[in-house]
Amino acid sequence: MTTTQKSQPSREISISTMSGWPVLFVILLLIPGSIFTLIWNANTNDPSVVWIVLPILTIIASVISFGGFFTLQPNEARVLILFGHYKGTERSSGFHWTNPFYTKTRISLRARNLDGEKLKVNDKGGNPIEIAAVVVWRVMDTAQAVFDVDDYQHFVRIQSESAIRHLAGLYNYDHGENEETTLRSGREEVAEEMQKELQERLGNAGVEVLEARITHLAYAPEIAQAMLRRQQAEAIIAARTKIVQGAVGMVEMALQSLAEKQVIDLDEERKASMVSNLLVVLCGESEVNPIINTGTLYS
Repeated sequence: MTTTQKSQPSREISISTMSGWPVLFVILLLIPGSIFTLIWNANTNDPSVVWIVLPILTIIASVISFGGFFTLQPNEARVLILFGHYKGTERSSGFHWTNPFYTKTRISLRARNLDGEKLKVNDKGGNPIEIAAVVVWRVMDTAQAVFDVDDYQHFVRIQSESAIRHLAGLYNYDHGENEETTLRSGREEVAEEMQKELQERLGNAGVEVLEARITHLAYAPEIAQAMLRRQQAEAIIAARTKIVQGAVGMVEMALQSLAEKQVIDLDEERKASMVSNLLVVLCGESEVNPIINTGTLYS
């Protein structure tokens, strides 16, 4: 029976390297001095082997030492690896020198934008939609970014796309039930949830998600016209509902005012006729042309 051990996440180790200027000054002195010593010893009558080998070794060591120089700009870091072993990360900007046999991997600590492509996904209701988002991120733990994932930039891109697809399936595009959050109406809430999910996915790569927002949201082209007609119908229904509510209120106010001021006494049949006529006038789309009755009220 075999057991699988879960690998522990890497942790960044801070390391301080030497300033490169003193080392450069020493090397620039050693190389000419070694060459002069080598030439002087070769021109003597009895040249010493030691004074021939030592300058040669000094020149070789000085040339190899040039491989230990590196520079760092602000918000940059170097991950130092010696023969496969992680030794630490240098974050201080400036001109540095370290063991020339170190492998020095440059990591940018600056904030970066990932402008995602338009993705065609299904929302909670199964409607095909197009969605795109922008993600602002930066590397926080250089050891995790280098050792825990194969390519942290590619990892960020793939995981961001996966998170957006998953998030789109949790919300309706619009028309949520019982005032539930939708992709269209709840932009701030959706953005917070997207940032939270992305941080959970990218945390094991040493990445901090600073911001995540939807930049494009639309129905897929094949249903866009049908959804537009539905939105127009709903807008018409909402407008009609508002008009009818207002008209009913106006009719009620008119009948109440007539009754209170005793302008005219209407029976139930005439009230119904008056209500019908007022609703036609108030709710009709086209202009109404009234017919003037010059006879009695009951003719």
